[in-house]
Amino acid sequence: MQGGQVAVEGPVLRLASVLTPSKPKFFPSLTKVVGTLGPNSRSVEVIEACLEAGMSVARFDFSWLDENYHQETLDNLRVAVKNVKRLCAVMLDTMGPALQVCNKSGNPIEMMAGNHVTITPDVTREPSAEILPVNYSGLANAVIKGDTIFVGQYLFTGIETTSIWLEVLETRGKDILCLVKNSATLLGSIFTMHASQVHIDLPTLTDVDKQLRAFIKAQNLHETQIFAKVETVEGLRHFDEILEEADGIILSRGNLGIDLPPEKVFLFQKSAIHRCNMIGKPAIITRVVDSMTANLRPTRAEATDVANAVLDGW
Repeated sequence: MQGGQVAVEGPVLRLASVLTPSKPKFFPSLTKVVGTLGPNSRSVEVIEACLEAGMSVARFDFSWLDENYHQETLDNLRVAVKNVKRLCAVMLDTMGPALQVCNKSGNPIEMMAGNHVTITPDVTREPSAEILPVNYSGLANAVIKGDTIFVGQYLFTGIETTSIWLEVLETRGKDILCLVKNSATLLGSIFTMHASQVHIDLPTLTDVDKQLRAFIKAQNLHETQIFAKVETVEGLRHFDEILEEADGIILSRGNLGIDLPPEKVFLFQKSAIHRCNMIGKPAIITRVVDSMTANLRPTRAEATDVANAVLDGW
């Protein structure tokens, strides 16, 4: 303090930089933005808007629909990239060993807390409030009474009302009788099913994944890299070995949030990015600003989540 005045230095300059308006269409590229091209975001016009907003990686979800659908989306992406003159990488997300419930009719399914529902491997059955057919015949052998099973169109974040939690009551042959823990409406044509901390003995590569290899070859895509998606407790236990073999890491927070409490997912996120940064491999986190599917602005918690991830080096 000199002459009764407080010396103000660095922090004020940093505050001034915050108050300075951002330059239009200026996007520093240290942190990339991955956007999924789905039914509402696959047209040329929407993809162009995404590219101009800062999307630098377009994700294709091969866990649903066929090659023709994704080929059309890829063609639209190429047109959009040419129109706006912005480069964009392509991410092909494989299906992998996923438990799924196929709702062929697409009709909403109303689930009420306290009711019973049976999970069955008989995929010829139509999903309803009483029956959920799953694409795996060995689930009844993997779960026990008291286990928790999640079902929903998207993996749980804590804010959506279109997913349910089930408690296993008993197994009846290959069927599983469950108690519905919360009321919700299941929406969409495919529901994800996840048994918390239960090892599912499904093949690592499915027929869909094998078809994807042919799709990549047909597109003449160069410099293809493999990013390992860590989404289970088993993946956490072997994280170092996975990181050594993969070109990069995807931390699937939606899946991990089912197996682990949120505060532990946060701690592992910190540890994972540190390890990736130390050996110079890229890392991706999933499920950011989920509330913006229905709102124009993120919540404060979501904005802080993104900022914290960027500062950590994602």
